[in-house]
Amino acid sequence: MAKTTNKTPRQRRHVRIRKKIAGTPGRPRLVVFRSLAHIYAAIVDDSTGNTLLAASTMEKDVQPEAKGKRKTEKAGLIGARVAGLAIEKGISQVVFDRGGYQYHGRVKALAEAARKAGLKF
Repeated sequence: MAKTTNKTPRQRRHVRIRKKIAGTPGRPRLVVFRSLAHIYAAIVDDSTGNTLLAASTMEKDVQPEAKGKRKTEKAGLIGARVAGLAIEKGISQVVFDRGGYQYHGRVKALAEAARKAGLKF
């Protein structure tokens, strides 16, 4: 009998990606999650299981800045914000985890904005 799963194709892709990459204290993992309306980014140290910092379009101080912009523009704001927070904490290099999403659109905009703000990956 075949084993069935209730995971979405994106979740299965994410599991495949996570087998290959892991965040270390010297080079943590930049994780991206996108919903229909919002985008979230977090920097995670997988060796300890700690989230070092996070940013999203749900934050109160980001919402006025993001109001009236397109989703890809909001993703760029979050990419720049997470890079700024990371550099403040002394993190300059990360491993990018696209979360099973195609490297296109909002995910790409977030990654490029983070690179432009000084984060290396």
